[in-house]
Amino acid sequence: MAQTDLLFDSPAAPPRDVVPVVVPVALDQAYSYRVPRGVTVRPGTIVEVPLGTRAVTGVVWDDEPGGETVGHNRLKPIAAVHDAPPLGETIRRFVDWVSRYYMMPRGMVLRMVLRSPEALEPEAPIRGVRLVGAPPERLTPARRRVLEALVDGLAWSRLGLAAQAGVSVSVVDGLIDCGTLETVELRAGRPADIPEPDYGRLALTDDQQAAAEDLTATVAEGGFKVVLIDGVTGSGKTEVYFEAIAAAVKAGRQALVLLPEIALTAEFTDRFAARFGAKPEEWHSDVSAKARARTWRGVATGEVRCVIGARSALFLPFRDLGLVVVDEEHDGAYKQDEGVVYHARDMAVVRGRLGGFPVVLASATPSIESRVNADQGRYRRLVLPARVGGARLPEISAIDLRQKTLPRGRAIAPRLQTAIDEAIGRGEQALLFLNRRGYAPLTLCRSCGHRFECPNCSTWLVEHRFRGVLACHHCGHTERRPDACPSCGDVDSLTACGPGVERVAEEAATLFPEARRLVLSSDMPGGTKRLKDELGAIAKGEFDLVIGTQLVAKGHNFPKMTVVGVVDADLGLAHGDPRAAEKTFQLLQQVTGRAGRAGGDARGFLQTHAPDHPVMKAIIAGDRERFYAAEIDERRRAFMPPFSRLAAVIVSADERDPALAAARDLAGAIPPADAIRVLGPAEAPIAVMRGRHRLRFLVIASRQADLQGYLASWLLGRRWGKGGVKIQIDIDPQSFL
Repeated sequence: MAQTDLLFDSPAAPPRDVVPVVVPVALDQAYSYRVPRGVTVRPGTIVEVPLGTRAVTGVVWDDEPGGETVGHNRLKPIAAVHDAPPLGETIRRFVDWVSRYYMMPRGMVLRMVLRSPEALEPEAPIRGVRLVGAPPERLTPARRRVLEALVDGLAWSRLGLAAQAGVSVSVVDGLIDCGTLETVELRAGRPADIPEPDYGRLALTDDQQAAAEDLTATVAEGGFKVVLIDGVTGSGKTEVYFEAIAAAVKAGRQALVLLPEIALTAEFTDRFAARFGAKPEEWHSDVSAKARARTWRGVATGEVRCVIGARSALFLPFRDLGLVVVDEEHDGAYKQDEGVVYHARDMAVVRGRLGGFPVVLASATPSIESRVNADQGRYRRLVLPARVGGARLPEISAIDLRQKTLPRGRAIAPRLQTAIDEAIGRGEQALLFLNRRGYAPLTLCRSCGHRFECPNCSTWLVEHRFRGVLACHHCGHTERRPDACPSCGDVDSLTACGPGVERVAEEAATLFPEARRLVLSSDMPGGTKRLKDELGAIAKGEFDLVIGTQLVAKGHNFPKMTVVGVVDADLGLAHGDPRAAEKTFQLLQQVTGRAGRAGGDARGFLQTHAPDHPVMKAIIAGDRERFYAAEIDERRRAFMPPFSRLAAVIVSADERDPALAAARDLAGAIPPADAIRVLGPAEAPIAVMRGRHRLRFLVIASRQADLQGYLASWLLGRRWGKGGVKIQIDIDPQSFL
């Protein structure tokens, strides 16, 4: 590793001979290290340091060195300095902020930033060749093809040139040996594409144009602001925030777009390229390690101008980030519940405030939090009330299952069947939606009542008939579906209870045998590549009937889809989740919004046992404002977010007794506070998960209370004996299982 002279963000700060270094491990403190003679480091410099018996990557931080109990000469020295751009002040402050707010060790948050170790050193150049001399005396047909490929004077890699000319690499090497070609060093990888702000501008509607002008003025003005684009499905929100990206690029700054689902990136990348003449860089788990390293280094140097990615892209070390867009900002996928717990939408707002740039949130069904922030003037709200091109929103109607019960063994009502038949007969597409993966949520024995339960979690195993397995959706445990009951031994006594998306697909095959059908679910084999291919095939009209889970509700554009049927519209209302109504409204509004986006008549059907529920009535009436008003009022009266703040405290252990003892110990030590109250402990709805027994506390605090300080005084530093007791703190929880 090269030792480079890297400067302070503030050049006036003097160099030190002892510096604090934060390392990406589960520790909050910075360690002091001695700076070797002749080496200059400053806050943000990425270094290699000894930690115990191993060497780890760390970052010189802004902390003041603490009082050392060992002499200066006994401090361990920095081992090396990475030849990488230093982390800027904004990203360092962001790491500190996330660590404090979510009560996560600072080193673990820093690990999110340093998650591409290959990027910390420049990529080695590759060996290339170019034409410099006369052709050799012996000019074979293979050599002639090589020289013809080099007539433009450009340099090629040896392998690339051989492939272009249709020869072996030894032919290229022979031309090097005789002096016709010379070797040169070529930069590894392609240069980042530069978006052209005015390349493919589309004609916008009046509503879009007004919103776009507002956004471009906001970006040009600079400074921190949050803008909420609140537009119905199909209203062209993407084209509007593309104008904000164009303004950021014109100003020479970088832009980041967050998407909630990897499968959305393919369609988005194509739209971005059509608008800007260049593809953005991608950052998500489906990108190769080498490509991620190039993107990481490119954003740190400023060469990469635009990135689209999953929530973790928020921790990339942008050199000059000028805009963050959070598309589908309401989506629950932006909350990470394991490892470093954080909400990417909320942290995008924090990063904008720390960096002094605008943040754009976009959704057809904004979260209650964002809507209240807009109503109270903290966010600016831009409304797109109509679809582009004169397309109408689908007509939504309820199929009341209380009055018209389904035939035995059926999940699709006759009325919905007729509508799908008619749509397919017209050459259109239909969608059957059920937010439940697999074939059935429960398998039991009719003879003895045995139920298949996960050995690691207190949940039933879900049958996946397509794969022939029973699976747990919480820990990943799978086992083969047996032919006989493991309890009583009866053969052919096992029955599947309740429908999953695979069972609906089985019924659809019987009802619509001639239709080209596709089951779309995130747990199908083939991963994200298969999902991207299948979503593209749907958009091209290669399937007549799609049967899918919530994956199909995430912003896709299916031009030929005119009928959407929700098989069980009540499913999301059955959980004890304070956000159940909001989540159900968002999901149903989004999924029915897949219909009619290209114009024409479109219909949505909600199969429900509760047609009078406020969520159903609002969607059927097309009165989203009534839903938001009622839900916001309910949250206010119940003192639930965004009018209060929540924190979940989960106590877990390998056995139930140690978990219960630790929870009782915590309950006895709850500090009194006027603006904070603690509920619990109570057994978690899923009492055992991944082999750990769990109890929960729920902390409810006013927005003015010091929630983190309260939790620290109550929880931190406590010790328990045997049983492997652990405490997890979840600030602003989204899941209550």
